[in-house]
Amino acid sequence: MENRLIECVGIGTDIHRLQSGGPLRLGGVEIPFDQGLLGHSDGDVVLHAVTDAILGAVGLPDIGERFPDSDARYRGADSGALLSEVVADVGSRGWAVVNVDVVVHAERPKLSAHKGAIRGRVAALLGLPADRVSIKAKTNEGLDAVGRGEAIGCTCVVGLCRSPDRK
Repeated sequence: MENRLIECVGIGTDIHRLQSGGPLRLGGVEIPFDQGLLGHSDGDVVLHAVTDAILGAVGLPDIGERFPDSDARYRGADSGALLSEVVADVGSRGWAVVNVDVVVHAERPKLSAHKGAIRGRVAALLGLPADRVSIKAKTNEGLDAVGRGEAIGCTCVVGLCRSPDRK
């Protein structure tokens, strides 16, 4: 991928409560853990934050407006499919994602062993080379709901440019 000038930036955040049972999905990857994330869809905070960041970068309504939890069609929805729909939509509007920087906030499980798989899956969903996706994991040092192990959150920043064929 040639270097392209970033023309707009978006930020997305998400947080979901942990609940007994599973599965736990982060960035489209199932993580072995005794808890999963409570959400109307599959609760994947990473893909939700990425989706919201992309929507925000191009001035579109947020993920909650686009895929409302009041709509039964999205109950248990695959967040990867929702992200793919958004990527196609912004692509049809002349935008392409250039890079993604993700921070997962989780006290547990430890995510070091899974960051490569998450990076690869997010890159594949966005049609990016893996070196354009950064996945970091941070604890909250025992502070707040994340630090107490009650929730997992995510913060994401994306850069977008005009699609090469849409200059």
